[in-house]
Amino acid sequence: MALVLDSGVVFATLDADDPDHEACAGLLGDADEILIVPTLTLAEIDYWCQRRLGSQVWLEFLEDLIGGAYELVHPTPKDLERALELQRTYADLEVGVVDAGVLALVERLGEPKLATLDHRHFATMRPRHVEALELRPG
Repeated sequence: MALVLDSGVVFATLDADDPDHEACAGLLGDADEILIVPTLTLAEIDYWCQRRLGSQVWLEFLEDLIGGAYELVHPTPKDLERALELQRTYADLEVGVVDAGVLALVERLGEPKLATLDHRHFATMRPRHVEALELRPG
């Protein structure tokens, strides 16, 4: 089992002033499964760290990622095909490639849950492998 992390959960974990910090840091700290960071989320995490927290926080996260605290998972061509399909299907929600790619990865891994703060997108998009994702933190 693994827990796929959307960028918002990672950022909230890194930002002690974020209103979701405690819930997200607790979720990751208590996890007894592999924590997966989708490659597509890295640019978002970097952007928000640079903008709000400074480069040092980003660099420390990157060191943790390289050191094995998280598993980095790249999108496959099939994931990108599915992301394109999701972006077309949910065009009215303005779903970007990051969120669509995260859902494609969750589907590929067969995971019934996702660590995200983006309930607007992930509660609306319908995964292929389960009726609805369990969104954490709850």
